[in-house]
Amino acid sequence: MRVTNNMIISNTLYNLNRNLARMDKRNTQLSTGKRINRPSDDPVSTAKALKLRADVSEIDQYQRNTKDALSWLDITESAIDNLQDVIHRAKELTVQASSETFSKEDRQKVKAEIEQLRDHIIQIGNTSYAGRFIFSGFQTDKELFKDDGTYNIDTTNPQTIKYQIGIGEEIEAGVFGTKLFGGTGGAPGATSEIIEDFNQLINYLDTDDTSGISGYSKILDKHLNNALSVRAEIGAETNRLELVQNRLDKEQLNFKELLSENEDVDMAETIMHLKMEESVYRASLSAGARVIQPTLLDFIR
Repeated sequence: MRVTNNMIISNTLYNLNRNLARMDKRNTQLSTGKRINRPSDDPVSTAKALKLRADVSEIDQYQRNTKDALSWLDITESAIDNLQDVIHRAKELTVQASSETFSKEDRQKVKAEIEQLRDHIIQIGNTSYAGRFIFSGFQTDKELFKDDGTYNIDTTNPQTIKYQIGIGEEIEAGVFGTKLFGGTGGAPGATSEIIEDFNQLINYLDTDDTSGISGYSKILDKHLNNALSVRAEIGAETNRLELVQNRLDKEQLNFKELLSENEDVDMAETIMHLKMEESVYRASLSAGARVIQPTLLDFIR
């Protein structure tokens, strides 16, 4: 085969471009810190990286759900704690008002405070978090209570908010209103047991019925024990979510380490390869300069 100058020059330029491309690839890896910058760099590792990134994104979403659920439980527990304080205060007033040493005027003063406590229970029932009412189940856009203390929502389907915290793993966060405030399920307008009991207590205070008032200490104890029981369930849910949160943190760290091993470069190794490619490119430039240098004048000297 006859080798011409044009063939030598073309081959030299082709090889120069190949060497320059390899050096550019190493330089890109060094500047980005990534071994894979385009799918063609390593198709198998690219597919693996996409799967790992999807896993990391999924865990990130589970972490957000867990944090949101924990916040929901925190505000729920705070509301229950507030309810317990109200019941404690109502019980203190009830015990005082049941004493024969109290006058009718004194009981009227107690009645006024009990009315305020009842209204405060209604406000507790309408507690909201991030614009959502926490005791209304999945009907988060509606307040639990109307102004008169009757339910504002349909209580026949007592479902609470669910959060997905893992693959096929959900948790019901919070508590439905009827479980905490009592009452039978029904359409909007159904009565709340605790509000009804407070209304009856107010009636006894208004009529100066000491025998009726004295019997309400046990009724308030029942509501207090129910609040304690519900609060214990909230605590158990919180403990579980904290365990899930720790597990997700570890899983996220593991997946990110796998992702780093799959697509990040070894800086020292990449610098070494870059220097080698640079040396090869400089050598090819030097060789190419000697090959391409001769002209017609060089041959007729």
